Amino acid sequence: MTEIYRTTVTAVGPQATEFTAQGLFVTFGDDAPAALREFCYIVAQARTSAPIVPGQRLVIDGTEYPITAVGDVAQRNLDALGHVTVNVDGSPTPKLAGAIHIAGESPVIGVGTTIAIEGP
Repeated sequence: MTEIYRTTVTAVGPQATEFTAQGLFVTFGDDAPAALREFCYIVAQARTSAPIVPGQRLVIDGTEYPITAVGDVAQRNLDALGHVTVNVDGSPTPKLAGAIHIAGESPVIGVGTTIAIEGP
C-alpha cells in the first residue's frame, strides 16, 4: 500500500455530523469560509503525492472504504484548500466535480480522526 494523502481532523462544525448521517461529509482546511465551517470537518492542510483514482482506498481511522469515483477538481481542491465532498454511495460516476465517492457505511469522524488515501 502506498499512502497518497494523510491529514487529521482538527475541528468539527456543529452541523457536520448531520451530513455524515445522510451519507456525505465535507472537509475543508483551516481557511474555510465562516459560512461553510459549520458544515465541515476542518483538517490540517496536506497535499497528495499521486493522482487520486477509483480503486484506491479512503482510510478513516484504519477503516478502509473503496473509492468508486473521483470528480475532475476533487484532487485540486483537496491540495489547495483541504476541501472535498465525500459521498458514501458507491456511485461509479461523480455527481459533482469536487466529489469523491466511496462504498460502505458512513464513517464516524471527530477531532483527531485521521483521513488517508492509499493506493495499490
